[in-house]
Amino acid sequence: MTLHRVVDSRLLASLLGTAALLLSGCSPAAAPSPTAAQPAATSSGASDAKPAASPASSPAASPAASPAAQVNAPAASAPVSLSGTAKLGAVFSQTGAGAQYGVTQKNGVQLAVDEINASRALGDAKIEVVFEDDASDKAPGINAFQKLINQDRVLAIIGPTLSNTAQATDPAAQSAGVPVLGVSNTAGGITEIGNFIFRDSLTEAQVIPQTVAAVKQKANVQKAALLYGNDDAFTQAGYEVMKKSLVDSGIQITSEQTFTKGDKEFSAQLTVIRGTNPDALFVSALVDEAVGIVTQARRLGMDKTPIVGGNGFNSPALMKGADTAAEGVIVGAAWNSASTNTKSQDFIRNYKAKYNSDPDQFATQAYAGVYIVAEGLKNAKSVTDRQALRDGLTKVSNLDTALGTFSFTDGRDAQPPAVVQIVRNGAFAVY
Repeated sequence: MTLHRVVDSRLLASLLGTAALLLSGCSPAAAPSPTAAQPAATSSGASDAKPAASPASSPAASPAASPAAQVNAPAASAPVSLSGTAKLGAVFSQTGAGAQYGVTQKNGVQLAVDEINASRALGDAKIEVVFEDDASDKAPGINAFQKLINQDRVLAIIGPTLSNTAQATDPAAQSAGVPVLGVSNTAGGITEIGNFIFRDSLTEAQVIPQTVAAVKQKANVQKAALLYGNDDAFTQAGYEVMKKSLVDSGIQITSEQTFTKGDKEFSAQLTVIRGTNPDALFVSALVDEAVGIVTQARRLGMDKTPIVGGNGFNSPALMKGADTAAEGVIVGAAWNSASTNTKSQDFIRNYKAKYNSDPDQFATQAYAGVYIVAEGLKNAKSVTDRQALRDGLTKVSNLDTALGTFSFTDGRDAQPPAVVQIVRNGAFAVY
């Protein structure tokens, strides 16, 4: 090797080194690593240290838990830098009168958690859920909320299933500064309990007027009868909205009859109603009573009378229990499986793959609810701060969900459009 080649080589190396230094000086600084999450704070300022997870009562979702979720999980909407565990509570009716709804709600929540964790939608953070059974009643519901708030020290609670229970449980969460997302509470006054209470379920006041208008137009209803449960907040609220909507629409009410939760025999009330010759029968009932009412009404000769139900009718259990008697039943809803919404269709496919059954509206609202909470966590930039999550939920707007484009109203209620359904060939179809 000659001397001038050695010099050239050294000069070239020097020039390259200088260029590298100049380039590094112009490039962006590395992003700082996420700071440690702060302890959860209640509205009164008390600190909540995150407890160790309890495997027995807190089934943490893992990517391996759901192969379907791994394959079809929705992609994260934007990169996030969260870390740690967002510990949520979920209170659903696994037993009692609301179990037909609560079982699918639990399924919907678990599927969403599996997808979010598998897709890293929250960055390094994971969602863990502690499930509790409210037994479709106030007292066990209150106990479940107290356990989640004080013992499990959850960040937020999804549920409970029934409005009747929510009216008793939500005040405890409000007092403790724990956000609650109702995913099936449709009675009036729920979100008025306090500013930590939200819901993604449409209220009866949002859905029933649209249902009444559709039935009046399509079935030419001029007079109608009412049958409702008078010992439950949900069925009572449904009745009140039905009555007001009928009156506002100029439809004559021929008879008002009542029953209580757990009743099996409705022939006496239905016989009186049949005698008034209504053009339609409006019913506010939970699904167990709805099955008996529909079946007995058809048996009494009201097979040509349209039966219009409230949100309690929104379950495949209606068709399973009433069989062909359910044909033609009309009900307003927040979701229908025929929706062309891509996220809705992905949800249906993943739900069927995981549970080998079709989801209902209650599963859909619970599933969407977890994604709404996840969006609130992104806005909060924390997985442990209750107040920050509450504030983050208020910022959820135009979020694509299985329910459609979702936003909260100023009063923390949902505002997606309603849909009116009719039972055709054993399934809900758009009316």
